[in-house]
Amino acid sequence: MSSKINWLVTHTAPGALVLQQWLTENGVSYSLAQKYAQSGWLKKLCSGVYYRPDGKDELKPSWVDAIQAIDGQLHFPVHLAGLSSLTHQGLSHYLQLSKGQVWIGVKNKQSLPKWFREFQHQNWFYCGNHKLEVIPDRDLKTVIVKGRELPVSCPELAAYEVVDAIGKQISFEHAAELFQGLVNLSPRKVQSLLERSSSVQTNRVFLFLSHYYGHQWVKRIDEKTIKLGSGKRQVVENGRFDEAYQITVPETFSTKKGE
Repeated sequence: MSSKINWLVTHTAPGALVLQQWLTENGVSYSLAQKYAQSGWLKKLCSGVYYRPDGKDELKPSWVDAIQAIDGQLHFPVHLAGLSSLTHQGLSHYLQLSKGQVWIGVKNKQSLPKWFREFQHQNWFYCGNHKLEVIPDRDLKTVIVKGRELPVSCPELAAYEVVDAIGKQISFEHAAELFQGLVNLSPRKVQSLLERSSSVQTNRVFLFLSHYYGHQWVKRIDEKTIKLGSGKRQVVENGRFDEAYQITVPETFSTKKGE
């Protein structure tokens, strides 16, 4: 037992979540995990989910630990997304997260384990990216959040996720405020994202805001290879119609910034 305890201590941090599936894969059976729980090496949260106490039992797992566990132990494709990603990269100067809310990117939230979806009544906002195939090596990066390594959207993908959430989780005006500060996006990454995206409205709004704030990187985007579709799109109600991208935008966005 001692060798397995040494392994557990070496491969987990105090407060970290520990999943039975991962334990089993590493030679710690359910019965052995139960013994560790009885002896205080692990604390049980729910069926198949434990955490490693810090000795004083003061350090409880947080949403950061939940994402790290599902990524690192289950290898499930989930990442910190949108506004949460930009916040933890220091790029959300104009916006604050709603209290307790965390944006995560996942293809299908129903495929997430129940323990994760219900984790401590966490206020998750799911960025589905249903119309965009995320390429991890290109679209994600690793950032230290509260002492844990987490996969997060690169700024370009996070910006796309914010635009895609307009009308669902964020207003046009707030998304625009955020876009104002995104002066250093990679045109190569933006080009790749928008070419892969089949969401016509998201593509149009992304390009509209890029031009509205006069970002230099947008001059290097080839819009001919991006799906912009045809016909009009109502992004906001009672707005003005933008001829260039055939979308309704708030009346205050009548001229480019600075004109």
